[in-house]
Amino acid sequence: MPLSAVDAVSPALQHAQQQLLKPFRFGQWVRLAFVGALAGETASFGGCNTNFNASSPHNSRSTTFFPAQFPQIGAHSPKLIALIVVLALVGIGLAVLFMYIASVMRFILFDSVVSKECHVREGWRRRKHNGFQLFLWQILLTLICLVSIAILVGGPVLFAWAVGWFNSPRQHLVALILGGIGLVLLFLGLILFFAIVQVMTKDFVVPQMALEQIDAFEGWRRLLAQLNAEKLGYAAYIGMKIVLAIGAAIVFGIATVVAIVLLLIPFGLVGLIAVLVGKAMGLVWSFGTITVAVVYCCIAVAIFIFVALLIAVPKIVFFPAYSIYFFAPRFPPLAALLSPPPPAAPPAEPPWEPPPLPPTPEPIG
Repeated sequence: MPLSAVDAVSPALQHAQQQLLKPFRFGQWVRLAFVGALAGETASFGGCNTNFNASSPHNSRSTTFFPAQFPQIGAHSPKLIALIVVLALVGIGLAVLFMYIASVMRFILFDSVVSKECHVREGWRRRKHNGFQLFLWQILLTLICLVSIAILVGGPVLFAWAVGWFNSPRQHLVALILGGIGLVLLFLGLILFFAIVQVMTKDFVVPQMALEQIDAFEGWRRLLAQLNAEKLGYAAYIGMKIVLAIGAAIVFGIATVVAIVLLLIPFGLVGLIAVLVGKAMGLVWSFGTITVAVVYCCIAVAIFIFVALLIAVPKIVFFPAYSIYFFAPRFPPLAALLSPPPPAAPPAEPPWEPPPLPPTPEPIG
């Protein structure tokens, strides 16, 4: 029988305990932290903030504030615009690159949890094709999300601006308030919808792509048929996962804060001693001393991030294991991978029999 959303918690916990502690292997923890961070598994549920700025008496001066305060900006505005465009293109390129890396790492994390072994190089060679197919799906989903927000949220805002509601907000105060509340709720609903699509893709479509070598569109076509047949089961899974994610965020957040505070004590003492020794030696803040301080801070931040990722490793393993054990009874190839049939018993050997006795010689005469 398929496991319920609650029943899948216990085997996922046992799986994470066996993979991480029986035996404990520091190298595996480091690789899982690396893979989980790049796959986006360390991120928890978060919110998105948006600001709607209505026109005000100060808006007429906003266009002249920067040129008035910084006249060199107006003189070099073409170069500044070109720099902004270049930085925007570089940012988009990096976002696309990391999206591709995250797509491949998602399959490596799936293989690592199923096999209880994490091998990054081998997994990258094996899963580049699957990762590229997931990457195409992610690009399409992102574009659909942005276009939906632009049309459903940006369209009403442009309409209100076109008819002049923002020019005289007091005359349309009720419409602006109700419309703003409706747009905020619509925006949050869109974000929630696409977040659920993203979660179900990585939890239920990725295993199908990994084990049956299909693309994300075919995986979603099959998943939709299962969703229609078991709506309550999958709805309970999403609800349970939100509860687990909130609990994990609290527990691991507290653990991370405690670890960082404990690390700040020795790093702070070393920094304080270095400053006092430098003052005693007559050193002042120069390019060299500032460079040393910046390098020291970068090393400290890198160590803090590394420790935080190590602390998050149990969460990195548990949540994929939770989705795997929930989905396995509903996806036979995954169930067969988790519980392979026992090896066939060798054929039974015939019982040993003593060799036959030599014939008895007949008596003579």
